[in-house]
Amino acid sequence: MVESGSKQQIRLSISGMSCAGCVAAVEEALMAVPGVTGASVNFAEHTAIVSGTTGADELIAAVTQAGYEAALLRGVDDETEKEAAEQAHYRRLLRNTAVAGAVGLPLFVGGMSGLLPLHGTLSGQIFWLLIGLATLGVLIYAGGHFFTGAWKSFRNHNANMDTLIALGTGSAWCYSMAVVLFPNSVPSLAQHAYFEAAAVIIALINLGSALEVRARGKTSEAIKRLIHLQPRTARVVREGRELDLPIDQIGLDEILRVRPGERIAVDGVIIEGRSTVDESTLTGEPLPVKKQVGDEVTGGTINKTGTFLFQARRIGKDTVLARIIEMVRQAQSSKPAIGRLVDKVASVFVPAVLIIAVLTFLAWYNFGPEPWAGFALVTTMTVLIIACPCALGLATPMSIMVGVGKAAEYGVLIRNGDALQQAGKLTTVILDKTGTVTKGKPGVTALLPVSGLDETYLLQMAAGVEAGSEHPLAQAILDAARERNITVPQATGFEAVAGHGVRGSVDRKNVLFGNRKFMVDNNIHPGELEEKAAILAAQAETPVYLAVDGDLAGIISIADPIKADSRPAIARLHATGIKVVLLSGDNRDTAEAVARQVGVDEVIAEVLPVDKSAIVAELQASGELVGMVGDGINDAPALARADVGFAIGTGTDVAIESGDITLMRGSLHGVTDAIAISQATVRNIKQNLFGAFFYNSIGIPVAAGVLYPFIGILLNPMVAGAAMAMSSLTVVSNANRLRLFKPQGAKK
Repeated sequence: MVESGSKQQIRLSISGMSCAGCVAAVEEALMAVPGVTGASVNFAEHTAIVSGTTGADELIAAVTQAGYEAALLRGVDDETEKEAAEQAHYRRLLRNTAVAGAVGLPLFVGGMSGLLPLHGTLSGQIFWLLIGLATLGVLIYAGGHFFTGAWKSFRNHNANMDTLIALGTGSAWCYSMAVVLFPNSVPSLAQHAYFEAAAVIIALINLGSALEVRARGKTSEAIKRLIHLQPRTARVVREGRELDLPIDQIGLDEILRVRPGERIAVDGVIIEGRSTVDESTLTGEPLPVKKQVGDEVTGGTINKTGTFLFQARRIGKDTVLARIIEMVRQAQSSKPAIGRLVDKVASVFVPAVLIIAVLTFLAWYNFGPEPWAGFALVTTMTVLIIACPCALGLATPMSIMVGVGKAAEYGVLIRNGDALQQAGKLTTVILDKTGTVTKGKPGVTALLPVSGLDETYLLQMAAGVEAGSEHPLAQAILDAARERNITVPQATGFEAVAGHGVRGSVDRKNVLFGNRKFMVDNNIHPGELEEKAAILAAQAETPVYLAVDGDLAGIISIADPIKADSRPAIARLHATGIKVVLLSGDNRDTAEAVARQVGVDEVIAEVLPVDKSAIVAELQASGELVGMVGDGINDAPALARADVGFAIGTGTDVAIESGDITLMRGSLHGVTDAIAISQATVRNIKQNLFGAFFYNSIGIPVAAGVLYPFIGILLNPMVAGAAMAMSSLTVVSNANRLRLFKPQGAKK
């Protein structure tokens, strides 16, 4: 059990919620618990995420006191149990439908065909009394949960969907029994029993709920897929023996073996062997990634070709997969501004409907035609049944769940509902240059030896003199030599000349390696290579001159390469009408050279990291909605300041907490994908809300009988029950359409 006293997040499974009004009641009960700092209830998933220092026991007690039931969700096993419980609930709803339909449908058909006996005869009275008892059995067996929920709600001074259904069907049964037992006390025109209406309504609502549960399960498929990525067992090497052990028995620094085709259990570092690993399930990157000794591997990814040993570095809740699952869960349970507004409306909706139902009854009772009692009952019951705000409560969370899951499929992790809503409204996107547009790691891009020398000699001498340097450019030279299997000679007399270059003795030759000024100061003139150096500099590359024993040997060009997909990704942003700004701490010439290659609209260069957030603020002050894309560490202030912060991840140890949205692939295509998914999700939410509000705004007046004085039409309570059930199913089905959405130009 989770202990109280430390800051934590607790996830609860909530049962007994029947409509959006219940969300407000549960959240209010949780927020009233001392130590709770935040509570978000997801009606679609029937879960709650609670932040604070309170233990799970106190939270469960508060939910129970409010008239609902709660259980602590810990991990994969609990999710499996929750899924099994939902399947059992689905089957129970189908049984309820069958039982209620077995009573209600024959009555409905018999009544329509005139085959049922009249109430005034003895045989008719006995028949209807038996039917009344059978209908009571239906109300208890198939509709008992509505009455239980209504009673709990009443005891806690609330009203919800159960209240409306219980009042509607209960009043129909009571009125019908009064007609059967005391027919003479009711006017002859009003001597009609509504047992079939009560039974059919219970059947239809149970059927609608069953279909809703089934469709709702599809919206959480993203989480289910992520959970199933983690294997239950792993092969651990202990004392020279290889053992297959449950994953929860794996400790830090343990050695694990992974064979071809197996899924990696936890995060770690390869210590022996090499392979290629399919990381597409986490990052959305389709191509397998080569892995060798020293490389990190991530739990949940699939080993493709080789076998290797790795050392566990992160286990349990600390793995990247576990953090991704938690992040997706939180985002699916969070509410954007539009969702919070709907919850407020829904919390007062049921009481408002009860008032409308009372006014409807009084209007028909006092001003309606004969049989006024029958008309008053039918219209009141129809108002109560048709007005259930299920569709209203499902409209936002269903779309959020599917939208966040869809984004995760493209390697885009969204932290909260507000980010999902805001991303689609952005007008300007700021891109940090290093590590965002470029790879963030300098590399050798060109070797230009003078006539008579070759590239190997040029690189060997440069690597020899740079071996003692700690400069990032030196590492690029050494990496290039290592890739070409060039033996790096030892240098003596190494000296670094700040801002110019380095000198030393390599193979008894005096070597200078640095910029043009360094060469000129040492009486070495660039000569024929000066024009080539100028061309390289214009392409955002850094030409470095090499001289050996006083003679120019050549140029090695070093650059931070632009990511292959930066230009097409920026073109996709432009296609959506978004302005793109390149932000860099580099000198203006280098930044503008990169800008020309990738096609941004504006360049802001020579900016210190601490000043980046001020640039974001300036753009916001001019009326722009700003998205900031950065590496998630140095750019943290700017990411926090932006309307939406996109943190570039590495696909392994991602800076998940740095931005509102994390791009697992490290590709700018993720920004456009996130924006497209945001727009599709918000559009879907608005469709759902329009349908729900339109349905209620039209349905309630028609149910109350406003059309009767003009065209003589009254809505049948059974039709109202079917319409109410189908409205929820329509919302869920519309939300599930998002599962088929694909951002235009997406690279998945």
